[in-house]
Amino acid sequence: MDIFEKCERFTLAKQYRELGIYPYFHALESRQDVEVIMEGKRRIMLGSNNYLGLTTEPSVVEAGRKAFEQYGSGCSGSRFLNGTLQMHLELERELADFVRKEGAVTFSTGFQSNLGIISAIVGRGDYVICDRENHASIYDGCKLSYGKMLRYKHNDMEDLQHILERIPEEAGRLIVTDGVFSMGGDIAKLPEIVALAEQYGARVMVDDAHGLGVIGEGGRGTASYFGLEDKVDIIMGTFSKSLASLGGYMAASETVCDYVRHNSRPFIFSASIPPSACAVALAALRHLKAHPELPGHLLELAAYARAGLKSRGLSIRESNTPIIPIYTYEAENTLRKNKELYEAGVYVNPVLPPATAPGECLLRTSYMASHTKPLLDEAMDIIAQVLLEA
Repeated sequence: MDIFEKCERFTLAKQYRELGIYPYFHALESRQDVEVIMEGKRRIMLGSNNYLGLTTEPSVVEAGRKAFEQYGSGCSGSRFLNGTLQMHLELERELADFVRKEGAVTFSTGFQSNLGIISAIVGRGDYVICDRENHASIYDGCKLSYGKMLRYKHNDMEDLQHILERIPEEAGRLIVTDGVFSMGGDIAKLPEIVALAEQYGARVMVDDAHGLGVIGEGGRGTASYFGLEDKVDIIMGTFSKSLASLGGYMAASETVCDYVRHNSRPFIFSASIPPSACAVALAALRHLKAHPELPGHLLELAAYARAGLKSRGLSIRESNTPIIPIYTYEAENTLRKNKELYEAGVYVNPVLPPATAPGECLLRTSYMASHTKPLLDEAMDIIAQVLLEA
């Protein structure tokens, strides 16, 4: 069989293009902001993970510009060899201090962070236990490891306990969960997870890509939100969301960090974060530390949007974060409504299987601390008009 035969059989994207409802790869012509120019037209942006709105913060932008001029466009090597800048070490120290861990390791992307952490930590004979709604990078990190992956039903602690009971006592165990789940916006049941981990001798890793800068004291994330920073063994996060850049990190004990630095293939064999991206992440982190009120303001705006959507008669998936999914149920209806919203001037993200169960498709809306209530009202009026029309 020709290995490309599967490519010929893949026709779904073509079908959606022919129906005029293909939702992907719309091109931005402006900065990532609360309002953008996309394909020649103003759109209200409700589909970004730029939670703190720092992609346009002057001090953050200026830090990137200065680093580009000082260090050039890239490091041309891995952190392991010629690709470590003093600034990388500075970022790691400040990140570790911020999330109250001994050490930190930075990776070139968030996706690569999960690949690099899990594949290094989980070895042959070990078990990694995952929430079913964890991010795809966690799944791929498990595949890259030599351990066995077991999945528990989403936020179902009884199922998690049942799985832990069946793991051989001599085996290593790592429970991995999103802190804030990226599609639903709900928060992991971290106190229960930590209690079960202690009962069954497991370690705990939290993917806080959507938690950092959003929840917890001053935006310190999910472990801080529950007061469990000393009980979570590994915190992973990204720079591409609240920190307005590109890259990812792991924060843990210095012993674990040093092991990962010397055993993680995605870390060792990848070029390091470019100077400008590193400087931007560091500047954004410092801005967050200087403005600890930002996450609270973000959550106030999200609560305003949540109440506004419900008052307009829309069916939403409940959450306490800036991720508010709106139910649209069937895939084709979801894509049609997504297109209508786009044409009416509101950008949101359609969520289809396998990211949701069949018949539970969503339009994922997400909010920024830089949104204003009048702008949100304008967007919500458009959403209600489009989604509730017969």
